Amino acid sequence: MEQLTAEFGGAGRAGMGVGPVLEKFDDVNRIAVLRGGGLGDLIFAIPAMAALKTAYPKASITLLGTPVHQALMAATESPVDEVCVLPFSEGVRPGEEDDGELDRFFEDMRGRRFDLAVQLHGGGRYSNPFLLRLGARHTVGTRTADAASLERTVPYLYYQHEPLRALEVAGFAGAFPVGLEARLAPAEGLPAVPGTADDGTRPLVVIHPGATDRRRRWPAERFAELAAACAADGFQVVVVGDKSEQALARRIVELAAAEPVRSVAGHLDMAGLVALLAAAAVVVGNDSGPRHLAQALGVPTVGIFWAGNVINAGALGRSLHRIHASWVTACPTCGIDVTQVGWTAPRCPHDDSVVAGVAVRDVYEDVCSLAATDLNGLGL
Repeated sequence: MEQLTAEFGGAGRAGMGVGPVLEKFDDVNRIAVLRGGGLGDLIFAIPAMAALKTAYPKASITLLGTPVHQALMAATESPVDEVCVLPFSEGVRPGEEDDGELDRFFEDMRGRRFDLAVQLHGGGRYSNPFLLRLGARHTVGTRTADAASLERTVPYLYYQHEPLRALEVAGFAGAFPVGLEARLAPAEGLPAVPGTADDGTRPLVVIHPGATDRRRRWPAERFAELAAACAADGFQVVVVGDKSEQALARRIVELAAAEPVRSVAGHLDMAGLVALLAAAAVVVGNDSGPRHLAQALGVPTVGIFWAGNVINAGALGRSLHRIHASWVTACPTCGIDVTQVGWTAPRCPHDDSVVAGVAVRDVYEDVCSLAATDLNGLGL
């Protein structure tokens, strides 16, 4: 116990959450949470921020995030009080760094006199030094062996469920979990549901075919076959995505060759995406931000995952969320082991889908099953 206490920063162990829940810090009124990355990355951090908000109810939470995070927080109700957009900084927010902009950012942040800064952005090689420059009285976060230490650190091991990892960090800040997965509600005054084309009698299936890592993408032909089957069975189908995914979405619509299957990829702002997802009967996607967002909004989802990503990002329950996992462990082209993470093994240059073997029939059956689920009967 003495070794455990010393490792945990001398705070002692106050209780158990996902991991140990340590003693709370005194006089915490301002909390900064560092979480860059994409839409899904932020959603993984929501349970931890909810826990921090409950543990420190008088404190404001400032999210240090990205423009897409700012847009999502404006379109939903969440534990976040404000979002400050991160400057470009290596390993935190990719882009061309500007030393003057970075200096101004940190001067502004130090002027806010944060009582607690929480790092939920990876293993800390870049994010821990970044966090330390905020000048907060207390610091908590994850850490790999080569990263700068914070006041309290949780060992960063790649294969861990991301929301639970963030909750473990929150526990080191003295916060017990209030939920294991993200819960968001659409903000009041969102626009009418975009992209639909009937009187609402057809249940809506939303498809997101993209993923940042192309290896995680189910082939367009599979999505098109699914869309056509759904349309033939009385669903209206809307394909979503950002501007970079417009061609992919258009190809799916063309291959499906069915009505009503349409694309709104590149045409929705965040408020429109939230409104559309919230109106869906089922959302189908790869391991990607819109699918994670739909789950957080309480919408049933069917996810196509590579097995390793199930560990890190899969839904915990199966009553509303179905997962189809591919067990491919080697690149289909060169045979390199794809279970190794980037800093322990090089990534091969091939973008072959590692989820192509997931059967359309299996995904379609889950869509139909979830669309028939009585959410009112589940108390939702």
